[in-house]
Amino acid sequence: MDTKKLYEGKAKIIYATEDAAKVIQYFKDDATAFNNVKKDNISGKGILNNFISEYVMLLLKNNDIPTHFIKRLDERRQLVTKLDIFPLEVIIRNQAAGSICKRLGIAEQTVFNPALLEFCYKKDEYGDPVINDEHIRVLNLANPDELEQIKELTLKINQILSKAFADINIKLIDFKIEFGKDSDGKIMLADEISPDSCRLWDMNSNEKMDKDRFRLDLGDLTKYYQEIADRFNIEVNYA
Repeated sequence: MDTKKLYEGKAKIIYATEDAAKVIQYFKDDATAFNNVKKDNISGKGILNNFISEYVMLLLKNNDIPTHFIKRLDERRQLVTKLDIFPLEVIIRNQAAGSICKRLGIAEQTVFNPALLEFCYKKDEYGDPVINDEHIRVLNLANPDELEQIKELTLKINQILSKAFADINIKLIDFKIEFGKDSDGKIMLADEISPDSCRLWDMNSNEKMDKDRFRLDLGDLTKYYQEIADRFNIEVNYA
């Protein structure tokens, strides 16, 4: 496979392959927070995210969610379908935590029933601002049919994942995902779903088991990521 770098983000690198319809997604150990203001390198984080995201993507595929995931290649790389990514971050909030508490004065742990769906414009230079359907229309980020599909898929993903995490005694507080279109125009889940992109709290203790351990200087990030893998019976290979 070719190793030409196509894109490098905060936590992953995308490489070309000999097949124009497929790319390699490489998981880095870099950790960032607060729009890249806080940075560090946490050994083993990328490996854990790779294995956990593989598990979640396969779970979703088995529940009829179209995803870009094809297969995991090794401890840091996945083969995925090349997509034209919508410049949107799609956020589901089951309980209030993080930015929404500060932004709207909502108390942490406030339960949203039904779950709250938000969009952010994926533009670092603007600070990834929260936007609504009308902004999406004006900016031509997705057409109405595409947006409806994205909403329906996101809500279904939330149902599947909320149950999967509850089954291992973890509350899915919120998560952030991305979507794209393949060469045939089919909308698919992209990027990753891992403790980097979800807020995950132990159901009994409310202990944070996600990237907030880095954001809030709580420490032991890889210990808790490993704990999530262990609860899912994921065998992580650090070779």
